[in-house]
Amino acid sequence: MKNFILFVFTVSIIFSCTNVSEDDLIDVIEPPLVVTYNADIKIIIDNNCLNCHISPPINGANIPLLIFENVKNGVENNNLINRISKQAGESGAMPFGGPRLPQNLIDLLIQWEADGLLEN
Repeated sequence: MKNFILFVFTVSIIFSCTNVSEDDLIDVIEPPLVVTYNADIKIIIDNNCLNCHISPPINGANIPLLIFENVKNGVENNNLINRISKQAGESGAMPFGGPRLPQNLIDLLIQWEADGLLEN
């Protein structure tokens, strides 16, 4: 009887396996065709930067990042993308004292710059 139960268990495991590719198991989120501040970037900044980059900035932040013009200026004139791309602990890395942003969020900011820093 014990062998029969082991046989049934083994057979059920073998037949319960499927031929699913890894792509079927992972939700791949495609980046938008054109990245804009309002649709894609604002939420990243709001969730990761506004602890310090308010008006006036605190905790050593040098610029506010509250509105589109602030963030655009940060990319164009304050090396924002380079600073968020640094590894945590590197000099000048942002967010200050926190973990590095996930690469997919950094990539969105890079694409936003490449797309022309569009607001809408």
